Amino acid sequence: MKFKWLKSWVALGGILHAGGVLAADSSAAQANNPLANMTALNFQNYYIGEVTESDEYANQFWVRFAKPFSVGETNWIMRASLPVNTYPTTPTGGHQTGMGDFNVFAAYLMDTGNPAVSFGIGPQLTAPTATEDELGSEKWSAGLANVLFNASSPVFQYGYLLTWQGSFAGEDARQDVNAAAFQPFAFYQLGGGTYLRAAPIWVYNFENDSYSVPLGIGAGQVIKKGNTVYNLFVEPQFSVADDGPGYPDWQVFLGLNMQFLN
Repeated sequence: MKFKWLKSWVALGGILHAGGVLAADSSAAQANNPLANMTALNFQNYYIGEVTESDEYANQFWVRFAKPFSVGETNWIMRASLPVNTYPTTPTGGHQTGMGDFNVFAAYLMDTGNPAVSFGIGPQLTAPTATEDELGSEKWSAGLANVLFNASSPVFQYGYLLTWQGSFAGEDARQDVNAAAFQPFAFYQLGGGTYLRAAPIWVYNFENDSYSVPLGIGAGQVIKKGNTVYNLFVEPQFSVADDGPGYPDWQVFLGLNMQFLN
């Protein structure tokens, strides 16, 4: 399965090279900035080769949309995410596929005094939109999101996304939500729009003290064509510490991110 995905990634990279021009280093440095002052549309996928406490595979396909906006004299960015999940079910051992829970956050962009350093914080909300019980929490949850991105260097950029949410309504029979996620990310520019990357997501569930800590390294290519910046990447990730069911033992994270210049 993963070789088919890698083949598709290489093929798409060839199409983009044939139809466009390599991004300048400045565009490449900002292509992974979640707080960039640009409308963005992302298609991202996690192929999970093995789920913890199971020999089964799983998959998460995400559609994400980000849009900057202003409230009075303050600047914000909104990001909405909707997954299509495929997860193993018990006791039959089959799989369920369907839409997962919808998440949205709005981050207030603070003036850091350095235009290359972006910092945002704000509320987030998760709605129980899953089409199958196994594919979502069946809970309404709210919390906070905090993002940092430092592009002071044209060669090395880094930052993080920190989120926490807790449930406040929903199906009483389901476990409450009280979870945090920390996503450190780092990008090293090789030139010509090609870069190395690492962006794992570390999760801790305060309800049952389960957790997942993956690490990975991958590569990406940034291409600017007209007013659109295309960012294509693949990143294998492996668990270095985990406790509890339903987390990835290993996975392949790949995606196509698009930023639309004003």
